[in-house]
Amino acid sequence: MKLAQSYGDKPLAELPMLFQRILSNTTLDWFRRRKTRNALFSNMSDFESAGEDGDFDILETLELQTNSEGTESAQDATERAQILREIEVEIKLLPGRQREAFLMRYWEELDVAETALAMGCSEGSVKTHCSRAVAALSKALNAKGLKL
Repeated sequence: MKLAQSYGDKPLAELPMLFQRILSNTTLDWFRRRKTRNALFSNMSDFESAGEDGDFDILETLELQTNSEGTESAQDATERAQILREIEVEIKLLPGRQREAFLMRYWEELDVAETALAMGCSEGSVKTHCSRAVAALSKALNAKGLKL
């Protein structure tokens, strides 16, 4: 789709080379996004038990765990709450544009293009802001002894 939308006017001889570049960049973006998500968040597939419709909602899973008896000790719940508070504090300390890009990309789950449009900047800027935010959060949380 990107090839047809952006390079439909190019000569036929250039299309294979452009397709390879688009494919390569898209694949790299996917792997970078995966790496970033894995660096900060636990593996949600551990919780996955998608229903018949294939949708999975972590909030429903957490609600079920909260309502079950004996699934989490008071100490574990307190530690989890403290870790979440630390993450929130560190997110609030990020520079404004990094915080904005990070929250849109990873918590609002917008793609790069949607985030760039919302922020009024280029897609490259969104990727840069997100990368820096993830690095800063990782460094700050590791300094506090939190390993996610």
